Amino acid sequence: MTLPPEMPDTLAPAAPPDPAAPGRQYAHPLELGTMAAIVALDQLTKAIVRVVLPVGESRRIIPDFLDLTHVHNTGAAFGLLNAADFPYKPMVMIGIAAIALVAIAAYATQLGFHERMARFGLALILGGAFGNLIDRAIAGYVVDFVDVYWGNTHFWAFNVADSAITMGALLVLLDMIGIGRRHASNPV
Repeated sequence: MTLPPEMPDTLAPAAPPDPAAPGRQYAHPLELGTMAAIVALDQLTKAIVRVVLPVGESRRIIPDFLDLTHVHNTGAAFGLLNAADFPYKPMVMIGIAAIALVAIAAYATQLGFHERMARFGLALILGGAFGNLIDRAIAGYVVDFVDVYWGNTHFWAFNVADSAITMGALLVLLDMIGIGRRHASNPV
């Protein structure tokens, strides 16, 4: 169907917005604030642990359940590769962490602002990943200190950043399976 030149073509579909157009917002201020708060709290708690608790020492918080234990994690999540020793290990770990951080940030830019749970989860993950990356870049290891255990069975020591990453991953997973999404009512 063609319209005379004097009539605007209002029936034509609108062009999709240009992602590179100026003014496009990739993150909500709450997401940026969440990331900054996680990094700040993570770095603050690690600084306190460095000052108050020598490496390898523990302070009992809840008997038979929770201690604060200052450990250095030179490996990946959950202490993977902690015992491994290979040339340039700190640089390899920093590179892997940086690549993961960029990949997660790129994925976050693809989510719509209506996907609140997933976006908040990714903000937690990014804040935690950046907090641990700071440790790796400055010291070559991550300071872990939360030691949860039951009897003689210990979970891996972790920190605020690890907690944020875990909670964020859970939120993203819940969003992926549809929990917490608002659904429009079905038209009759």
